[in-house]
Amino acid sequence: MENTTSTRVCHPEDSSKTVRRSGVQELCRIALFTALIAVCSQFSIPLPGGVPMTLQTLIIPIAGVVLGARGGTIATIVYLLLGAVGLPVFAGFSGGLDKLVGMTGGFLISFPLIAWFGGMFSRNNKYLKTILGIAIGSVLNYVVGSIMFMALTGMNLKATLAACVVPFIPTAVIKIILAAYLGILLKKTLTKAHLL
Repeated sequence: MENTTSTRVCHPEDSSKTVRRSGVQELCRIALFTALIAVCSQFSIPLPGGVPMTLQTLIIPIAGVVLGARGGTIATIVYLLLGAVGLPVFAGFSGGLDKLVGMTGGFLISFPLIAWFGGMFSRNNKYLKTILGIAIGSVLNYVVGSIMFMALTGMNLKATLAACVVPFIPTAVIKIILAAYLGILLKKTLTKAHLL
């Protein structure tokens, strides 16, 4: 009796095309979140201390949760590089290297930490663990930003905390919780749609 069972031969070209396609898709997702970070940066409220309140710290951890630690960090670094070369992607449609080395530059250059910790702690889609990861990244962001602010302005710790930390605590807590929820929800939705 003739064996009608057919065996599909997997050619190296097939796997190569799949790898290339997934690589292109990842680049598109990173580019999309880079653009979203730039857009959210424009929703800012100037504060007397010189550090504006923006939506950056909401979308950046979401990028980490959805894209993973690597993808989210890359998206954030690309955003910073675009701003560094002069594109108006920072708050208030500003750009330039001076923004990264100025008194609020520490907050900008440590943004990748928020994305990285958010991504690392959300790999299992555990809500509380994701909140913890984003919180750690956010605290480090405040630490780096405050140290650089003190170094460049000459303010003492008390004045720096009053200008750079205390006014942001209530909204920071809300954004951390919201970013964890929205990030996990979006990641699950995109995964079900085979877009991740």
